[in-house]
Amino acid sequence: MLRQIGRDASEIRALVLTHAHFDHIGFAERARTELGVPVHLHENDAPLARKPLQYTHERARSRYLLGKPKGLPHVLGFLAARAFWPAPLKEVQPLLAGELDVPGSPRVLPTPGHTVGHCALHFPDRDAVIAGDAIVTLDPYTGATGPRIVAGAATADSGWALRSLDAIAEVDVGSVLTGHGEPWRGGTAEAVSQARAVGPS
Repeated sequence: MLRQIGRDASEIRALVLTHAHFDHIGFAERARTELGVPVHLHENDAPLARKPLQYTHERARSRYLLGKPKGLPHVLGFLAARAFWPAPLKEVQPLLAGELDVPGSPRVLPTPGHTVGHCALHFPDRDAVIAGDAIVTLDPYTGATGPRIVAGAATADSGWALRSLDAIAEVDVGSVLTGHGEPWRGGTAEAVSQARAVGPS
């Protein structure tokens, strides 16, 4: 990936995680130990980073795998990539609301609900927000597309997740970069409106 953008691993200055689910921390411990890169994560997700498969979720995953076959290819993709078995993250730097002192100077937006420490990253000069899994355009558990919160199979509290969308709507930028699915170019207000209309799943 770095080669594709003409960069080298030695240029990495920090790794910032929106949350600590298994499919988001895969490279983090290697980056920290092998490259000496600080890993930033909200303190509420630090325990999850040490045990990434033991995360809180509202509904049984089997309900989705058996009842929503459109999500099965995505879950099988996690298996094929060995995403379910990341190295535990042993040390993190705190991720606090406000401007983060890393390249790009993103503003950290607490967006709990998907996990208790989930945060999004606002880049005002890029007219973009990295939403992580606070809002996605592909739900890997249902296969559904379009702006939405992730299904209860992987969300700690859907009501909380929907309320946290306020933080994303307030930044009013054109591009929403999500943890799953294609980038959304229709602005944060419309993305949040659609996600709320869909509601929990």
